[in-house]
Amino acid sequence: MAGYLEREAIAPGLVLCSSAVRTRETLERLGFSVGDEAEVVVERGLYAASATELLERLRGVEPGVDSVMLIGHNPGMQELALALAGSGDELDAVRRKFPTGALVSMTFDGPWSELGPGSAELVGFVRPRELG
Repeated sequence: MAGYLEREAIAPGLVLCSSAVRTRETLERLGFSVGDEAEVVVERGLYAASATELLERLRGVEPGVDSVMLIGHNPGMQELALALAGSGDELDAVRRKFPTGALVSMTFDGPWSELGPGSAELVGFVRPRELG
């Protein structure tokens, strides 16, 4: 996945990562690809967070941050992606299966505080097996 992020020039301004061992290992493996500009925050509250809790955390992102990578856990991550996505070609694939290590890319036009159900567009869904 790190190579994919680098090839696609995906470099978030902020990385929010659950404090769980597996998510921190994922973060470590992606470390070089998130860019030197990214602020990385490991948060205990993201561990096993619901879609609602994840959405509330994203709504609290500072206005100057233009992109966020969220590294967390299912079912909250899958439910969040489905709730936020108002459109996107990969919606059915996200509904069917959201495997460990999958990456959803979304676009949203507006302040983080206004992020909500159906307000984003799903622009990418990559599963690790597709890259291997």
